[in-house]
Amino acid sequence: MIEPFLLGFQQRALLGGLIAGVMCSAVGVWLVLRGMSFFGDAFVHGVLPGIASAVVFGFSPYLGAAVAALAMVGGIELIHRRTSLKEDTSIGLLFVGMMALGVAIISKSTSYTGSLNSILFGDAFGVTASDLVAQAIFAAVVIAASLLLYRPLLALSFSTKKAQTLGMRPKVTHALLLALIATAVIGSFQAVGTLLVFALLVGPPATAALVSRTVPRMIVTSVAISAVCVWAGLTISYYAGTAGAATMALVAVALFFVVLLITTLTRRAARA
Repeated sequence: MIEPFLLGFQQRALLGGLIAGVMCSAVGVWLVLRGMSFFGDAFVHGVLPGIASAVVFGFSPYLGAAVAALAMVGGIELIHRRTSLKEDTSIGLLFVGMMALGVAIISKSTSYTGSLNSILFGDAFGVTASDLVAQAIFAAVVIAASLLLYRPLLALSFSTKKAQTLGMRPKVTHALLLALIATAVIGSFQAVGTLLVFALLVGPPATAALVSRTVPRMIVTSVAISAVCVWAGLTISYYAGTAGAATMALVAVALFFVVLLITTLTRRAARA
């Protein structure tokens, strides 16, 4: 259990994964409760052009991802408001379009394959000390905002009309939730990649939903599950020789089905 984390780069990979897991699982709870998993997937792909542009033209990938996230949200709102199409149609269009644009941009790089793999699937063992500092700042923002917005997000998760009745502003809360998702994705892509970050956004919260009866317990359980997934994923990666980020994501998904099986059998036994 200790051997996979004896070296400095292995310890940084663990710490980077844990920070990413905390950010993603805390925000992912609201994605799962609101049924916005498809949006989360599209949003993760939406930052790809910004990061690709940063790699090709040599500026901050965090800045590029932020600009791409704003463009993604703006595009969804524009299509939704100016047409009679439902929101999932606009999400689907931009999901494909933004990812294709990102791949097209990164194809201009001389190290096309390596850069694309790094952006999509992360470089868990290439996380540096400066990356960890940046991640910690993003995590602090996400956690602080999640605590401040707990009541508005809780009301919005159950009913938009209920939130309005309670004197809250659901549209503003929704916009702030999108900002939190963007912050978590931007702060996590270095450790787990833009594609695999989705597994941490949905996997631990979905698993926590199977065993939690209250939202606070679901949040705490989700964070704990994400930590287990990161540690187990990197440990398995070390002994199996597999990619670290992909293994973390795979553990998060596999754990959901294990817990689902256990809870299903337990309920059947209780009924019997």
